Amino acid sequence: QVQLVESGGGLVQAGGSLRLSCAASGRTASSYAMGWFRQAPGKEREFVAGISGNGYNYTDSVRGRFTISRDNAKNTVYLQMNSLRPEDTAVYYCAARLFAFTYSSGDYYYWGQGTQVTVSS
Repeated sequence: QVQLVESGGGLVQAGGSLRLSCAASGRTASSYAMGWFRQAPGKEREFVAGISGNGYNYTDSVRGRFTISRDNAKNTVYLQMNSLRPEDTAVYYCAARLFAFTYSSGDYYYWGQGTQVTVSS
């Protein structure tokens, strides 16, 4: 069992930055693949970034602006978000699964409660 708690969301102006954190607890949490997803009102939950082993990837709309990283000693995954745009406004969730990250939310076993990110124009 893995418990995930996100933090770091908030209100920011377009062009600003935020860093989201996802603290994981439970046995062997550091061995899990991690993903960040987001869901805007009226839209489906979408993949933002994922990390596992030495691999990571991003959805096209955030590549070059967002950076995913993890600190295994702290069992924490981060999402550094720069050059934020109004269209990045959503609830952001971190998720965990065994083995490699995937792009489908249905593949993840564990989810955090979400953190709201609002970007004003």
